[in-house]
Amino acid sequence: MTIYNFSAGPSVLPEEVKKQVQRDFLDYNGSGMSVTEMSHRSKAYDDIHNEAMSLLRELMNIGSDYEVMFIQGGASQQFAMVPLNFSEKKRADYILTGNWSNKAFEEASRYTDAVAAASSKDQKYTYIPDLDKITFRDNLDYVHITQNNTIFGTRYTSLPKVDCPIVADASSNILSEVIDVNKYGAIYAGAQKNIGPAGVTIAIVRKDMLARTPLEFCPTMLKYSTFADNNSLYNTPPCFAIYMAMLTFRWVKKLGGVSEMQKNNEYKAGLLYDYLDSSDMFKNPVAKKDRSLMNVPFVTDSEELNKKFLSEATANGFISLKGHKILGGMRASIYNAMPVEGVKALIEFMKKFELENK
Repeated sequence: MTIYNFSAGPSVLPEEVKKQVQRDFLDYNGSGMSVTEMSHRSKAYDDIHNEAMSLLRELMNIGSDYEVMFIQGGASQQFAMVPLNFSEKKRADYILTGNWSNKAFEEASRYTDAVAAASSKDQKYTYIPDLDKITFRDNLDYVHITQNNTIFGTRYTSLPKVDCPIVADASSNILSEVIDVNKYGAIYAGAQKNIGPAGVTIAIVRKDMLARTPLEFCPTMLKYSTFADNNSLYNTPPCFAIYMAMLTFRWVKKLGGVSEMQKNNEYKAGLLYDYLDSSDMFKNPVAKKDRSLMNVPFVTDSEELNKKFLSEATANGFISLKGHKILGGMRASIYNAMPVEGVKALIEFMKKFELENK
């Protein structure tokens, strides 16, 4: 039985990447060592580290006026690093579109005058607020957005029009669609959706943002400059996670880059949304214009039927479809590494289930 992993994260990885890891594990590139045991100061690891940096710059068209950093702590640590490093005026506006943007806002409120400029809580985060109708404050350090919302299945298709830098959490959409980095002051992303296993976080920060003075009590390991000034090698980095990221970057490049990933993701998501829109049993609650390409929540009108579907889906090889505990129901996360065949197979199973449970 073929297993299709629809987990929101840690999530499915490219089969080709996993097989390469298997081949490399005991002896990476003739070094006689596994990446898990080699020194982060060695030539062998240095080559991995620098290739990963270079490939990410190439894939995302990141210019020389931005620093790329590999950091530990996940996106949740970035919730603190952003206000600790960028709060010169101590004023930041946040747009709240779900659980993770709320957590980022709550963390920022500990260090700066953070205000919720807009929220979609009134409709259970099923839409992105109308950006043209938001009144942002003057003299802001930055405006923060969460680009794609894994729990609620929404995504930004445009950006706020503001005079200050935009800071974005791109954890669940990085490398899935083309992002114009030049429109942002900073982008950060946990790896465990489209890049590799949990353990490394990507931070892309414009140099003028890096020049800002961190808050006085900001710890050394929470300063972006600590990583930028040391090529992300100030201390031992998550070497194995960075190695797997490098392999994933190679895979994305081989398949035609981020623009090809986007075409494929639009196709996969389109198939699933088309079925959901035609179904009498399954419904997607998200405003059509704001639907995520990565995370597709859906429900029936019966909790009992939801449970039955999840049980039978698991038994048939469709894994991790249970929705987040906040939302319930089901959720199919269809990141870059989810093949089209997996989405088609899920749709066929859903059709069969619907016919059998009328």
